[in-house]
Amino acid sequence: MKAPLFTLAQLAERLGATLRGAADKPISGLATLQEAGPDQLSFLANPQYRKYLGDCQAGAVLLTEADAEGYAGDALIVVNPYLAYAELSHLFDRKPQAPAGVHPTASIAGDAQVDASASIGAYVVVESGAQIGPGVTLGAHCVVGARSVIGEGGWLAPRVTLYHDVRIGKRVVIQSGAVIGGEGFGFANEKGVWQKIAQIGGVLIGDDVEIGANTTIDRGALADTLIGNGVKLDNQIMIAHNVQIGDNTAMAGCAGISGSTKIGKNCMIAGGVGMVGHIEVCDGVFVTGMTMVTRSITEPGAYSSGTAMQPAGEWKKSAARIRQLDDMARRLKELEKQLAAVTSGGNASSDA
Repeated sequence: MKAPLFTLAQLAERLGATLRGAADKPISGLATLQEAGPDQLSFLANPQYRKYLGDCQAGAVLLTEADAEGYAGDALIVVNPYLAYAELSHLFDRKPQAPAGVHPTASIAGDAQVDASASIGAYVVVESGAQIGPGVTLGAHCVVGARSVIGEGGWLAPRVTLYHDVRIGKRVVIQSGAVIGGEGFGFANEKGVWQKIAQIGGVLIGDDVEIGANTTIDRGALADTLIGNGVKLDNQIMIAHNVQIGDNTAMAGCAGISGSTKIGKNCMIAGGVGMVGHIEVCDGVFVTGMTMVTRSITEPGAYSSGTAMQPAGEWKKSAARIRQLDDMARRLKELEKQLAAVTSGGNASSDA
């Protein structure tokens, strides 16, 4: 595939950016400050990378007005270089576009509804009563379960599995290996024997959602598991049954959300976070990496738990002290009692 070519003037117009330099300079791709060549565009969004700006060989750089003052090369000056880079990245995306039509090896149930503009890849299975909307792409070996619905413009990479009664909104992206609508982890114990509970809810996913590779979203036990509009889920995330995630919340890899937890809108959940079940997290919460959330969060803000990295020797000493905390707390409480007794006795003597 031939690389697309744009002039700096065209890119500036698309972004509404201020152009400094040669308007007709051709740009054929994007690259980092360290690796960009004279026909590529780079960007500076993180101050930690400002040290690479002086030696940068890029044809032009996306910069804020403040950073552009110290840069001699061509530049597109914007308010938010990272956001500008995100927008321009789609111009240079080389992801193949699947043609409309059904591959001859696909298996489509007779009563399934598949829009003529959809692309159905090799060995795809679409079960009874499923609905595939306009412009949907189903990669090879995808499975769409009975009565499941995929809205307009959905894109499923190869080997995505949707169980029955999964409803997906418009423009949803799901990466390979994701499993949506699997049975939730529900069992009742009777005298040491586990009795399975049928998971009779479904999964409802809003518009403009992205779901990463090998992420799993379980179906509800009774009501549906709910994923709001604009939610972004990274790779290898576990969403248990009856979880609710509010609009525009983003969650990084390896997070695990236990059953019936409700997460609000516009939250950011960092990598490796764990949440116990049946709690609520309000809107506008940021949970830092590897935090264990064991109770509801009712106020917006940043929350953390655990300990940060330190040299192994220091960590061992800290861990030993942590084991001593309970004993130290008891001793401190006893000392407080003794001090209170002495103080009380002194006051009594002075009063006498």
